[in-house]
Amino acid sequence: MNAVAALQLLIAVAFLSIPVVRSRYGARAQAAVEAELGRQGVRTNVMAENGMRLDAGGHETWAPVGIAAALALPAVLQVAGSSWSGTVSWVVQPLVILVNCVILYSNLTAVPSVTAAFAKSGDAELQRIDVRSMLRAAEDGFPDWVMPHLQNLRHVVVFAGSIAVLVLLAAN
Repeated sequence: MNAVAALQLLIAVAFLSIPVVRSRYGARAQAAVEAELGRQGVRTNVMAENGMRLDAGGHETWAPVGIAAALALPAVLQVAGSSWSGTVSWVVQPLVILVNCVILYSNLTAVPSVTAAFAKSGDAELQRIDVRSMLRAAEDGFPDWVMPHLQNLRHVVVFAGSIAVLVLLAAN
């Protein structure tokens, strides 16, 4: 297997780590959030009532799996020797960088973003949640190696791997 395909598959695995970790530890994080909400005097099921979850459901699965599949396509084409592999890689790899920028921004602005979303919801119970404490409880529900370690490693793999893929493609 060549370096471009190997890097693309490594980046795909990095994205797949998201639903795997959420599937394994999401219930524990959800329980930690519910305990924090109870401590705040908020109904513990208010998150579920508003479609917010910490497991591997919804976009926390389909988005990373879709991105991984999008990365696997040019990798498979590369290994198969298809002339389309480079073209597909030039389309996919910059999109992966952009998507990861959005994910990183979302991670960095989680408290104000969630606070603003709760304020716009019209749900009085959501509006009185101490979001910083709630998000801290969610993080504490995951093992220590997940946040920020695995999260940061994933960003490094995605950004550095994608840049390396583009450099390798440009060199050919």
